[in-house]
Amino acid sequence: MMNLESVDRYRSAFIFHLENKVKLREPQNLYEPMVYILGLGGKRLRPVLTLMTTDLFGGNFEDALDAALTVEVFHNFSLVHDDIMDDAPLRRGQTTVHEKWDVNTGILSGDAMLINSYQFLENYPSDIFKKLTSLFSKTAIEVCEGQQYDIDFESRDDVTIPEYLKMIECKTAVLVAAAMKMGAVIGKASEDDTNAIYEFGKNLGIAFQLQDDYLDAFGDPKTFGKQVGGDIIENKKTFLYLKALEFTKQSERENLLHLYSIKPENPEGKINTVKSIFEESGAVDAAKAEINNYTKKAFSALDTIHLSEPNKRVFKEFGQNLMNRTV
Repeated sequence: MMNLESVDRYRSAFIFHLENKVKLREPQNLYEPMVYILGLGGKRLRPVLTLMTTDLFGGNFEDALDAALTVEVFHNFSLVHDDIMDDAPLRRGQTTVHEKWDVNTGILSGDAMLINSYQFLENYPSDIFKKLTSLFSKTAIEVCEGQQYDIDFESRDDVTIPEYLKMIECKTAVLVAAAMKMGAVIGKASEDDTNAIYEFGKNLGIAFQLQDDYLDAFGDPKTFGKQVGGDIIENKKTFLYLKALEFTKQSERENLLHLYSIKPENPEGKINTVKSIFEESGAVDAAKAEINNYTKKAFSALDTIHLSEPNKRVFKEFGQNLMNRTV
């Protein structure tokens, strides 16, 4: 049996592998931004899940290091390009790649990271390689679809809750799901079990993103890594916003629509007003219920998996810790 302390072991092994595989070489302006973005840290949630899943299915987690690298390098490639599209100045509290270098460098380095992420899978035997690459390609295109939905939503006033959930499924959840399914494939799990762990990861990923939306508005500024109220300042149409629109009376609805059409110099007043609308309309309770709903879906997928109870418990505890976070 293993426990959650193993997460630190996975993370350390992964970072050591990353630093050995992603090194500075010529031309420096192509590789330096890669080393930079991959060195900014982050939670390393996805690669840890890949290693953990291989381990829990009875494989050697070290066999999954290259697949974990595929997932992490792809994730960071998408961040480099997302930051260009959003014209974001900061990522994990540090200057974004396109600001530190320039937009062209960000585009090209991102392209190279995407290609690298496929190359890391080349060491696997052909049957495993085929399963991993077809899953990875499907996931990569879904992430692009999610990003396009997100961009489209910025200019639309008629986004529905199902559309929003589809967007976060594509943009965030499928990569978490694929990270776990890759680990299960390398751990030689049955097809039913690899599909069930994918469902576990996907539903947990949706719950995670919905909770991120909630914490963005109501998190503790001391522990939440980003600016609290950032989504409100940016007029992002999150689950809370869409539910508040659905639940409020006409006058309050017009007020909310107006607040989401402006970007005041000092946003403090806007943030507080919007948060009180979220609470009074019942949007906050609806968000908590939805987070709970997707967490339950994740755990019921876990129940169908053929694993020892102690190993199932590790997945369950990991999920519970993820959902009890304040950061």
